[in-house]
Amino acid sequence: EVKLVESGGGLVQPGGSLRLSCVASGFTLSNYVMYWVRQAPGKGLEWVSHIGGDSTYYRDSVKGRFTISRDNAKNTLYLQLNNLKAEDTAMYYCSKSASSASSQGTQVTVSS
Repeated sequence: EVKLVESGGGLVQPGGSLRLSCVASGFTLSNYVMYWVRQAPGKGLEWVSHIGGDSTYYRDSVKGRFTISRDNAKNTLYLQLNNLKAEDTAMYYCSKSASSASSQGTQVTVSS
């Protein structure tokens, strides 16, 4: 069974940091392009970043603040979030797709 389980979200003040994790089971994560996507309240799903091979990609609004990585031995995907802003508040999902997510996600709330 293919499963993705996210964790690491929370409430943080503007300028703060979080590290999101996504543990994969049922498939080998490194064999796929993997995405982080997010959905803010009242908005649609939004691509944040993806990693394929050794290449990484970011939406403009998070470049220089977020870092995607993976640990192949742990079959785990990460997203380091630094210098968080209120507009980063959203449910974050890891996915094999840039346009859909079926896991439970992890909530990131940036507020003072």
